[in-house]
Amino acid sequence: MPLSALLKRTKTYLPSLNEQRLREAYFFAAECHKGQTRMDGSPYITHPLAVCMNLAELQVDEDKLVACLLHDVPEDTCCTIQEVEEKFGKKVAFLVDGVTKLTKVKYRHDMAERQIESLKKFFLHSAKALRIILIKLADRLHNMSTLQHVRQEKQLRIAKETMEIYTPIANLLGIWGIKSQLED
Repeated sequence: MPLSALLKRTKTYLPSLNEQRLREAYFFAAECHKGQTRMDGSPYITHPLAVCMNLAELQVDEDKLVACLLHDVPEDTCCTIQEVEEKFGKKVAFLVDGVTKLTKVKYRHDMAERQIESLKKFFLHSAKALRIILIKLADRLHNMSTLQHVRQEKQLRIAKETMEIYTPIANLLGIWGIKSQLED
């Protein structure tokens, strides 16, 4: 999926979109992830672009789209959150940093139901903005669509985590399209 498809989709509901800003975020992320590939061999930038397209389906604002394109930059590259803030502002940096922090919360395969409920509450209450959770849900949705490229043990762990944590959160937030896709 090319960047032009994202721009076209976004312009349908956000006519005031600053296309240049979205392009800058895309090319910055592409440069930061240069040389990195997904498990299927595709360039890494295809992941944030697909995640961003998932969010565009929810008709989110420009800052969320920009943050979505950059969501793995501080975690997976040598580019820092400070660079993100300098180039794209405090709001975007806040969102990217929040997604990075949520990513670091680890799910244990043998968690008791009470612990899972606590982790769901942590996700919902620790995010200072619902926007961070939306980006994380869109990220998980794309990761689930490419799950066949990881070993079976990891597939099962990620699928269980998705069903026990991410799907109920999407349901609680009333994002039934993402909930259904995560369940599938």
